[in-house]
Amino acid sequence: MTVTSAVRDSGGFLTVSGTVNNGTGGIWVAGEWRSDENELKKNGGSLAGASLVDPAGKKKYLVLRDTSGRCLCTKFEGGIERGKTVDWFAQFPSPSGEIAKAEFQVPTMPPATIQISEG
Repeated sequence: MTVTSAVRDSGGFLTVSGTVNNGTGGIWVAGEWRSDENELKKNGGSLAGASLVDPAGKKKYLVLRDTSGRCLCTKFEGGIERGKTVDWFAQFPSPSGEIAKAEFQVPTMPPATIQISEG
């Protein structure tokens, strides 16, 4: 997984995006990245389990969802074929404007510090 951008927009949202490459021997479905939250469980293999942490403000932001409980994030429907790279995104409430860096967390992976830019 690679993070290519984290852009704050004027509507109060932060969109984190990048690419993921399947280096396994078969189709990868991202099942370990799904959320444990009851409402988000139905998103299946997706980035619904991702979160954003503001270490300075000691706040954790979860992936946004629509009124039907679908995450505002990439769902890897049908999985990713071996050797393929696909784009992904996850949208969060934006940390306050003074925050320029945050920790991006995805289940089963170590947290990564990301730089937030203004859109």
